[in-house]
Amino acid sequence: MYLPTKPILTVFVGLLLLSTVVSWADQDTIKIGLLEDRSGNFALHAGPKYLAAQLAVKEINDKGGVLGKQLEIIAPDPQSDNRRFQELARRLILKDKVNVLFAGFASAEREAVRPIIDQYKMLYFYNNQYEGGVADKYTFCTGPVPEQQIDPVIKYCIEKFGPKMYILAADYNFGQLSAKWTHVIAKKYGGEIIGEEFIPLSVSQFASTIERVQAAKPDFLVMYITGDNHAAFYPQAQAAGLKIPFASSINVAQGYEHKRFPPPTLSGMHIGVHYVEELPTEANLDFVKRFREMFPEVPYIGEQTENTYVGVYLYAKAVEIAQTTEIDKVIEALESGIEFDAPEGKVFLDPKTHHLVRDIRIVVVDDDHNLNFPETYPQIWPDWMSKEKGVDLTQKPEFVQYEP
Repeated sequence: MYLPTKPILTVFVGLLLLSTVVSWADQDTIKIGLLEDRSGNFALHAGPKYLAAQLAVKEINDKGGVLGKQLEIIAPDPQSDNRRFQELARRLILKDKVNVLFAGFASAEREAVRPIIDQYKMLYFYNNQYEGGVADKYTFCTGPVPEQQIDPVIKYCIEKFGPKMYILAADYNFGQLSAKWTHVIAKKYGGEIIGEEFIPLSVSQFASTIERVQAAKPDFLVMYITGDNHAAFYPQAQAAGLKIPFASSINVAQGYEHKRFPPPTLSGMHIGVHYVEELPTEANLDFVKRFREMFPEVPYIGEQTENTYVGVYLYAKAVEIAQTTEIDKVIEALESGIEFDAPEGKVFLDPKTHHLVRDIRIVVVDDDHNLNFPETYPQIWPDWMSKEKGVDLTQKPEFVQYEP
């Protein structure tokens, strides 16, 4: 397996394991609780989110902070452990008295803390693309959902390669619900699911899975495998001679496999995504420059990293509108129709669902691991919950996760 050189990884890990408390001023502060994995199975993906929050906080503080106060990050390492997420969430809320909580890479981590969020009526930002369906008064999701990511890429791949697809998914709520969504979307566009496997996060050997895929002969593979162990699939597939297009909502943009593995390991990967570091816009080039000036060791700036940066700015903007950190007032401000010019482009916070309206791109990895952008879908609304389930969090508080 090819990984970044040892010195780069060592420096990066060392950077992530620095002091768990980051304060930009000695004066009264607005406290952001931040639970992002800096060790364990998801550190590679979640570690840069920790850095993105620091960048956003520094930029805001350098301009005078919010309501005359500096932002402060309190960030113990949850170590990719769901129980530790729960323990630390309680500590941040009850002992550290944070004003807002940012937490979780994996959906299982989000669902570990969300009951605690609701119990203590804490404002919560989940900054990852995910399987969708969370309708929660206190939860705001800055990552895209299936109608924004899975729908466009499945449609694109059916039209380009044919209707037959085989799903490989992580065996927990993200993979299971993403696969459910794929069944719904495939039917919508005349597709056919000819195989489906759910793979535990601990699995890193895929010889038998690759054999079954080769025997099934799908037109393309749909990939919802995630985490450091699952990334081993790609070099093993290449070594086995598996030559088939991939469709995904998470690969490349999260785990930067096109950088970690040598070409052409990820050739033929198609993703539906709002952000990758290579996005060739002026706003993003400036963002990447600022990010890498502050954190030159970061291996890759992925979608979850940009989401976290956006989340901090949305929170700061809402506090300014509310003129207080009182949670109910900040939620009212977040539901007032906030827009933000993000590195990815303009985003708008949908008041009814607490999710973002945004542009979505189809991104294709070529044989040399360059990224191409053949299609852009402007300002897709995350409106499945409001249209199909009647969700309107401005009118009726809910604390559920809907499934397709």
